[in-house]
Amino acid sequence: MLFSFADGFAQVSDTLKEVKIKARRDKKVSTDERVNTYAPGQTIVNIDSVTLEQYKYQSMANLLSQQVPVFVKSYGLNNIATLNFRGSSAAQSQVYWNGIPIQNAALGISDVSLLPVSLMNNVNVVYGSSSALWGSGNVGGALLVENTLPEYEEEAVYHQSVSAVAASFGHYRFGVKSQLTDKKFSLGLQVHGETAHNDFRYEKSGESLSMTNAALHSGVGLLQARYQVNDKNIVSAKVWYQQYYREVPPALFESLSVKNQRDESLRTLLQWDRKTNKSNQYLKVSYIRDMMLYQDSVVSLDTKNIVNQSYVEAGLNYRFSTHHKLLLFAPVQISWIERVSLNDTKSQNRAALAGAYLLTTLNYKLDVSFNLRGEVINDLSVLLPGINASYRITDWLKLKGNLQRTYRVPTLNELYYQPGGNAGLKPEDGWAQDIGYEVDVRSKLSLKHSLSFYNRVIDNWILWYGGAIWTPHNVATVHSRGLQTENRLEYKLKSVTLRLGVNAGYTLATTTSSYLPNDGSIGKQIPYTPRLNAQLNAGLIYKRFYINYNYTYTGLRYITSDESYSLSAYHISNVQLMYKASFGENQLQIMVQCNNILNTDYQVVNARPMPGINWLTGVSWSF
Repeated sequence: MLFSFADGFAQVSDTLKEVKIKARRDKKVSTDERVNTYAPGQTIVNIDSVTLEQYKYQSMANLLSQQVPVFVKSYGLNNIATLNFRGSSAAQSQVYWNGIPIQNAALGISDVSLLPVSLMNNVNVVYGSSSALWGSGNVGGALLVENTLPEYEEEAVYHQSVSAVAASFGHYRFGVKSQLTDKKFSLGLQVHGETAHNDFRYEKSGESLSMTNAALHSGVGLLQARYQVNDKNIVSAKVWYQQYYREVPPALFESLSVKNQRDESLRTLLQWDRKTNKSNQYLKVSYIRDMMLYQDSVVSLDTKNIVNQSYVEAGLNYRFSTHHKLLLFAPVQISWIERVSLNDTKSQNRAALAGAYLLTTLNYKLDVSFNLRGEVINDLSVLLPGINASYRITDWLKLKGNLQRTYRVPTLNELYYQPGGNAGLKPEDGWAQDIGYEVDVRSKLSLKHSLSFYNRVIDNWILWYGGAIWTPHNVATVHSRGLQTENRLEYKLKSVTLRLGVNAGYTLATTTSSYLPNDGSIGKQIPYTPRLNAQLNAGLIYKRFYINYNYTYTGLRYITSDESYSLSAYHISNVQLMYKASFGENQLQIMVQCNNILNTDYQVVNARPMPGINWLTGVSWSF
């Protein structure tokens, strides 16, 4: 009887009508759940793997300036480059390596020209403030870079590759990458060396000159290891060392330069992860040492600073259900600078307790993340609340919003730099909001489009000014607002994929009040903040070939606070070509890139000329 009943049930089930269930699973773009889960209302741009391959022989400064709407303030081909998110200062833009802040603890900034794209597997750009999740100092936005190792294999698998690059202006690079993976252990090593003369031609007072004192020599290495202790526990370690020696070329107002700078960084990270059905726990321990030696024999200047950072973070990510998730974490950061020339040490300590709660409701259409951080910086305490949310109107249309308190304490340099530091500086404080929508259509013709409006008001904005000795002061309230859009169209037809991307940002960042009498900056744009910047990328993938045309527009930048002097807007065009061929388990990759193909004469920063048309060719062999 039981068997006959089972047969009868099967026959009845055959007559049921077919039911189609549609669901969208958002792709995880990071190993950090703060990005994947607890920032549903923030604008986050992920750099895809094809684009990372395209720029893997270049610096992060080149990648960002050509691919995303962020202004990269470059002081020249062989000089520092910093980030400006939505009218923020360089010190208000943060950089994180596998969740660890790596901006120089003394300067409060990160030189993105020293970040090699080749080391990174994941690159995300987070727009807008998120101090509750990422800590005080995250005012304008953040760059998140990550290194990962391949997934475990049942049998031991070895992968090696060698690469060589030749480019204009005596630029050469050679690199080696090796990885070993089995079912419990992964090990990876990547090293490269680089040298360049950077003796490009430029115009000065109608005369064509060759850039002098512009050589570069560098060495970079990354060692990674990961071990799966059991089904729940994984331990990993990363060591990243790099050294750059750069001659600092003369500005247009200098007849010569003998300045040089050596940057040396050691970044280490030890991490433990435990995963169960409902929770993830982790512990991160990091030590970072940055050394900067700056020399100028003309004025007998020899400055050496050593900046240290010790960072520990413990966290718990708990899933009560598909509707309720909670993240708790406690970061502790101790930073100190050894001023060798002054024979003293200055320090800054931070400790925080932070949490994020995600509520998913209304039939999985609404995601709301409530974020809160309590942070203690030396003897100063601050509470940083925030909320961001997204609402999916249809399968392809989503509304997004973000509200955050912003806060940044002065850096060690702003407080103690000699001569010129100001120990009486107040922290920058304010609120930031952004709201927008996102369209995501996935089919043979795929479209991703987003538009967001942002608004931010910061009190006690810190600005350096003066004569022979520059000093930072709290001078103003600054109001930043604008629009930002990212657009990506992709069409697949058999073996051909066509790609078109258009990104743009419009920013008004003006001084609304000032402590200075008769300040001419009221109502004027913040220096070096273009009102408009935009990028266009048109590409084609055909079998093993990839070609892309990049166009970048950067608007006029005022270089004085009263808008009395400015730098002209400029247009730059670049072309990239990539070819891949497989020979069994081996792979050959050839890349050619031509930058500034129209030979445009331009300056990003006043009196710092940029190179004209230039080439880069790279070849790699994987086996």
